[in-house]
Amino acid sequence: QTTGDIRADGLNLISRMPELMATIFRLRGGHGLPEVASEPQRGMVENFVHLLGVDGADADRMIRTLRVFLVLHMDHGGGNLSTFTGKAVASGKATVYSSMAGAMNALSGPLHGRANQSCFEFVKRIGTSDPAEVERFVRGELADHRPIFGFGHAVLRSEDPRAAVQFELGEEICPDDEYFRTIRVLRHIAPMVLAENPKISNTNANVDIASGTLLNFVGLSQPEYYTTFFGWARVA
Repeated sequence: QTTGDIRADGLNLISRMPELMATIFRLRGGHGLPEVASEPQRGMVENFVHLLGVDGADADRMIRTLRVFLVLHMDHGGGNLSTFTGKAVASGKATVYSSMAGAMNALSGPLHGRANQSCFEFVKRIGTSDPAEVERFVRGELADHRPIFGFGHAVLRSEDPRAAVQFELGEEICPDDEYFRTIRVLRHIAPMVLAENPKISNTNANVDIASGTLLNFVGLSQPEYYTTFFGWARVA
């Protein structure tokens, strides 16, 4: 229920996200409601991981990865579909809750919120980190008129710096992970192949190239729920 103060309502919504997210993940994963009490004093991401029941080194890796993911996906000025939709609804003086519901509905479409899920599914289909095999796969996808997920950007004309940040994190926490090895090679092979088409203005990796691989490595292995993290970032 709105208080009529958009700052208070906004902070209330942000503060409830860890509990909401953890409840969704546990219920959909068949684990029931969180078995421990919410501890907001831990911090936003830390409380989410705590409510999932993850601890020790696994918790540390998950916390670090989600911190990076959320910061990188919070960075939108307004041209992005869900951000634009939320602002458009708010312009009619709707409550922040209604505005965020509009943004989440915009995010639900497969051409927007599903990007990192689609990219990780694409990476799993490649199934190898051998450069020759990766190149053969990319060329085969293009020949069959299928998209090369994780590359290109509507505005940027060089590699997305958010991709670079995630690759740096991956080199620290999971350099030998099978999927990270694949995207490491893909990062170099795909731009080379895509550059052969003069109609493609940006052949470089974007923010979605590595996020699914990192989320999977830290234990979030259900890509159909990756969009909820995008939504969590959008709330802020």
